[in-house]
Amino acid sequence: MTPFTVRLAATLCTSALAAGFACAPAHAQVEVRMWTLLSGGDGARMSDLVGRFNASQREVRVVSTTLKWGEPFYTKLITSSVVGAGPDLATVHLSRMTNLAGGGVLRPIAPDELQAAGLNPADFYPRQWNKSRHAGKTYAVPLDLHPLVLYYNKTLVGKAGLLDDSGNLKAIQGIDALTNAFRAVRQATGRPGMTMESSQSSYAIWRLWISMLAQRKVPLIQDGRFTYGAAGVDSLARVSSWFQQGYAQPGLDYPASTSQFMGGNAGFMINGVWEVPEMVRATQNGTLGFEYGIVPLPRMYANDSVWADSHAFAIPSNEGRPMSLEKARAVMRFVAFVSKNSFGWAEGGHVLAYRPVAESPAAMALMPNRLYSEVPRHVIYDPNAWYMGAAGPLEAMASKFLPAALSSQLTPAQALRMFETEAARLVRKRAPRY
Repeated sequence: MTPFTVRLAATLCTSALAAGFACAPAHAQVEVRMWTLLSGGDGARMSDLVGRFNASQREVRVVSTTLKWGEPFYTKLITSSVVGAGPDLATVHLSRMTNLAGGGVLRPIAPDELQAAGLNPADFYPRQWNKSRHAGKTYAVPLDLHPLVLYYNKTLVGKAGLLDDSGNLKAIQGIDALTNAFRAVRQATGRPGMTMESSQSSYAIWRLWISMLAQRKVPLIQDGRFTYGAAGVDSLARVSSWFQQGYAQPGLDYPASTSQFMGGNAGFMINGVWEVPEMVRATQNGTLGFEYGIVPLPRMYANDSVWADSHAFAIPSNEGRPMSLEKARAVMRFVAFVSKNSFGWAEGGHVLAYRPVAESPAAMALMPNRLYSEVPRHVIYDPNAWYMGAAGPLEAMASKFLPAALSSQLTPAQALRMFETEAARLVRKRAPRY
């Protein structure tokens, strides 16, 4: 509060007392500093939510700072929280809970803090809420779920005879059926049957690969040992064959792979739901050039498992600088506001975690989200371990070696052997306490 507003409040209070009214003490506005890794469309939507919250009341003001996605964000969050210089609130991935909560980077959110903010754990989908907990305590409030899906170009896919009478993709079930669909588009149109990010350091193959393992009911790791065995090698080999046989172009980075699909030069695209806003925007602007569709990642093996992650709000522990009761209430007030006003977040393609909004008529009718509305029942996260999760150490190692199998620089067996050799030290290392 500025000196002028203090004097003004005192004057108003004196006047009120003279008139016989009670005078409540003046309180300074509470500032909440938030760090986020959300950029692009997600960053704009979060900025809008921050602006709406700040405009809705005068007691709390959220100031948001966007940091570089991935390892730079988490490194700064960890180091700053350890020395007590972190923000009051941060957006994180639920796949990093074991690392962040177990490492002492985050502080628990008490049941009475949730209750005071009007948040009930039962109002969130169980899979996401359970992932927000560690060692019996809640460390984050889930915002969304963003899984892999399969996009398709109805023009190219239709030429390959893969659409039904309603103009939608015929059911694809089984790894052979999926491979045949990619082959059919290539043969019928001369264009790639599918596209996905495949350059070195990309995460797409990791996400697809662990989805395939889960569909085969094969665990990635157990008791400190990699246990995927022959199934892991075979799964990577099946994906590699799409590139080796010319159904997909190897070596594409993320922008190139999405541009290939958006430019009408690939029949299918394996990507996350975060590309939905761009598809909607291009369609509305008349720049897409084709009609698209979306289906859940097909069942290639025994079930419908598919990789996903979630954004969530978490409170850094800030060693030596405990959060005041007033600040905690302000933080949770903003988190509750976002949860209860998250429909716009769904327009970013995300599946909402807060059920009262997610199950509202407007959200359930939202297109194209409705096309993959059943996906949340089948999602899998990275396994719980300190080295797992978004931009975590294990993913970084996988992104060094697995893409090499897609470009034929390594065989699938060689790529996985090199990955395991380098990752073994992580698996054996004791979880850090930062």
